[in-house]
Amino acid sequence: MALAAIYNLFIINKSGGLIYYKDYGSAGRMDTNDSLRLASLWHSMHAISQQLSPTPGCNGIDLLQAHNFDLHCFQSLTGTKFFVVCETGAPNMEMLLKVIYELYTDFVLKNPFYEMEMPIRCELFDHNLAQVIQKDRVALLGR
Repeated sequence: MALAAIYNLFIINKSGGLIYYKDYGSAGRMDTNDSLRLASLWHSMHAISQQLSPTPGCNGIDLLQAHNFDLHCFQSLTGTKFFVVCETGAPNMEMLLKVIYELYTDFVLKNPFYEMEMPIRCELFDHNLAQVIQKDRVALLGR
């Protein structure tokens, strides 16, 4: 079992472009093209699920469970999607995604040098994100 429950973090803009990717030690590391393909595929699946859902007001896929991993997704009101790939059954991923969204709003969107919909290059965001992920790892070790 890996030290952390979180394998990868992706942030996708409203048009489906990957604007942030972080690998947290997954067994099969992805190259840049693979991460771009996965982000684009997830954006498309999320949009299709909204249209095909028999439930009115469906916001798309929130959780995808596979044999070896779970994929949790949070979509902001602006259409930006945050998703983590984590070990199966990892707790509190929805809360973690909301905390990551708060970091995004505090350190990326309030940054006067950040251009909307462009890749995220912000040291304060990276630093605070690393702290949140480390706290999550420490909390998971106690389970």
